[in-house]
Amino acid sequence: MARNRHSNKHIEAAVVYAESLGWRFEKVSGHAWGRIYCPHATRDGCMISLWSTPRVPENHARQVRRKIDSCPHPMPEDEGETA
Repeated sequence: MARNRHSNKHIEAAVVYAESLGWRFEKVSGHAWGRIYCPHATRDGCMISLWSTPRVPENHARQVRRKIDSCPHPMPEDEGETA
């Protein structure tokens, strides 16, 4: 099933960016519109809440991208590689 698009284009672009890197989206109830989880599918994996109506959507999208880029977990296809 396809996920619903976020109403703000900046946050939607950040979610698409995360999905392109292997992160998965999960719809939640409450104040958040949803959550994205890093490909490291354990309890130690990264999780970012996506707000439905942030005060400054551009800043929220920038913060989401910054957290995605600073995720310390390797991509699933990178785990077998050695330097």
